[in-house]
Amino acid sequence: MAGPRPGGSPVVPLLAVLAPAAVSLGLLWFGRAHVPDPGRSLFGASGEDALRLKSWLGSALFGLALVQVVLALGMYRRGPAARPVRVGHRVGGWLAFALSLPIAQHCLLAYGVRFTDVRVGLHSAAGCFLYGAFAAKVLLVRHGGLRGWVLPVAGGALFCAVGVLWWSAALWFLNGYAAPGF
Repeated sequence: MAGPRPGGSPVVPLLAVLAPAAVSLGLLWFGRAHVPDPGRSLFGASGEDALRLKSWLGSALFGLALVQVVLALGMYRRGPAARPVRVGHRVGGWLAFALSLPIAQHCLLAYGVRFTDVRVGLHSAAGCFLYGAFAAKVLLVRHGGLRGWVLPVAGGALFCAVGVLWWSAALWFLNGYAAPGF
């Protein structure tokens, strides 16, 4: 990570390291400490219907994440088209974040953070990591003056977290409780 801009504060880069850790660890602690409620509904759906709804929402989220990668690649072009691509990337990112919230809330409150097997543990860890990575990316975007590789790495970490979450839950459910590698 680069140092602060000339005349800028070193606080934002420090926050970009500490805030994600605090967010991830806070979610991990909450998910382990509270008593899960597996009967909890999601938009009125419960049980297998809630899993199906979360799988569809998670698949839409993964699709949005793929669009975000394409838009991010487009932002490196020069010329007049770059500004609308940046706006589209920002709007798409906030839409993806908003779409992730009901999924995450249901997972956290209905099941908590568990490490009962590899799939569940990987899913729990990736879910906690996702929101820490999002916090880091937002802080880094706001900071500016960073080395050219920092934002792509932060965005790549977000994309990977969404991919692991989709693979370990949505694909697993939609594929008859089986996913490659599990």
